[in-house]
Amino acid sequence: MLLNYNPRHCLPSAEELPDSDDTPVDNQLQHLIPGLLEAILAIIWSERMDWYFGVDMGIYYDPQQPTDVIVPDGFLSIGVPRIIDSDLRLSYVLWDEQVIPTMVLEVVSQTRRGEYSKKKEDYAKMGVLYYVIYNPLRKRKPRLEVYQLNNQEYDLLEGEPVWLSEIGLGIGKEIGVYQGVEREWLYWYDREGKRYFTPEERIIEAEEKAKKLEEKLRSLGIDISELS
Repeated sequence: MLLNYNPRHCLPSAEELPDSDDTPVDNQLQHLIPGLLEAILAIIWSERMDWYFGVDMGIYYDPQQPTDVIVPDGFLSIGVPRIIDSDLRLSYVLWDEQVIPTMVLEVVSQTRRGEYSKKKEDYAKMGVLYYVIYNPLRKRKPRLEVYQLNNQEYDLLEGEPVWLSEIGLGIGKEIGVYQGVEREWLYWYDREGKRYFTPEERIIEAEEKAKKLEEKLRSLGIDISELS
């Protein structure tokens, strides 16, 4: 009798694998920068459920070495369920997800982790289309570099913001305020190069509009308290 054998069924699942490599980030920006990109996506793609953005989450990529893991600061996968269940994802396992991340982000700190060498090679072998490196410590060289995979090698893309055609968004940097910190952050941009607002900016904009409306109504002799 022949058995219906699928070798994938013998591989560990996300629930059985560690969710990271237990290496702590040594710079808060490694968490805040991808976290901001994720928060903006949650707004502009609020009606889409076919994407997932991981922050400091392990990617298990080799079924021949199922415990090997690589942990980018952030990554975006398109074509996967945004939410699996109420427990959310513990890690990203390629043989379960069946979708290679479309973009990976690394934020460079004083402790180098192979962002320009080993990790770059690993992501190319994995087949990640866009590789984004942000190095806030650079003074003379570009701090933001965006690469696109071409014939298993990464080509540096020009311009900024850099348009990511397979994602339908641009990515770039500029000075802004996030969680009360004014500095250079990474943001998403539309096709015309207009930056998408952060959640904080949207709240401020809504409050300013409400205040202007209230002032307009008062100038017309309308008591706001009577409208509630």
